[in-house]
Amino acid sequence: MNYIGSKYSLIDFLKETIEVVVGIENNKGKIFADLFAGTGIVGSTFKELGYTVIANDIQHYSYVLNRHLIENTPPINIEKFNYINDLPGVEGFIYNNYCSGSGSGRNYFTDENGKKCDSIRLELEKLRLNGEILDSEYYYLLSSLLNSIDKYANTASVYGAFLKHIKQSAQKTFKLDLLPIIPGDKNCKVYNENINDLINKIEGHILYLDPPYNARQYCSNYHVLETISLYDNPELFGVTGLRESSKQKSEFCSKRTVTNAFEDVIKNANFNYIFLSYNNEGLMPIEVIEKIMSSYGRYSLFTKEYKRFRADKEENRNHKADSTIEYLHCLIKR
Repeated sequence: MNYIGSKYSLIDFLKETIEVVVGIENNKGKIFADLFAGTGIVGSTFKELGYTVIANDIQHYSYVLNRHLIENTPPINIEKFNYINDLPGVEGFIYNNYCSGSGSGRNYFTDENGKKCDSIRLELEKLRLNGEILDSEYYYLLSSLLNSIDKYANTASVYGAFLKHIKQSAQKTFKLDLLPIIPGDKNCKVYNENINDLINKIEGHILYLDPPYNARQYCSNYHVLETISLYDNPELFGVTGLRESSKQKSEFCSKRTVTNAFEDVIKNANFNYIFLSYNNEGLMPIEVIEKIMSSYGRYSLFTKEYKRFRADKEENRNHKADSTIEYLHCLIKR
């Protein structure tokens, strides 16, 4: 999934740096927490390395993705659900609110793909309500639906706006592609909470933090995926069909609140090692991060230049540089 802040291109840098700092040779039984989990790339990488992973994200679509990638382990046999890709489309919530043929005025998916998404989503909920599907199977299929439908979205990457005309990739006929099932510890756990609440309830060896860097709220940029994930028929408003999301707005997206929210996490974190991913254009200056982390133990810093995420043409206009610098701040907590 093309995701704001994705660590896909930086995963080798993160893995190698964390392993050098921590120096753990046997990862079994060691707890790795990824508390701004997003699409799960970091948590699933460390799950494969043998860690017991705790993942968390306040967005429900992220929770679903991680429920599969982090909690599910092989084998999961879903051959009995192969018929799902052959379901005829229906005019459900997605078609009625995000497709132009319904008269909604929104153009996030073609009519055909919107109806297909509805039919699969409704079938999964029916199976769950009737007790015909295990939790592992449900989250496997729902996470795969979220990951798949995103490839057919008629947007410039995020769901803050839709395109007027259907782009080429969005014209293709939707097909549900299954996500991988990642082997690892069966004791991994995923949460859907505010990090400042969760940090008081968990403990472990390594804490990895990848908070939002700027004022862009994920709840606004991925609101369509949130609705597909919850399928709760929310009241929508505005041209883009936003859902009410005040409880999901992150304090890390505001210059006024980010510093206090960050220090609260660091102070209350019961972990030996804390790593923070942040870039050189974030709301918190590097000096502020260093000052806070240094107050709680031994601090060090690692950097990596990488290609900028560009969500749309406006983003391209606002930033001249093609690359930015990722900072990996490290704290060995005393």
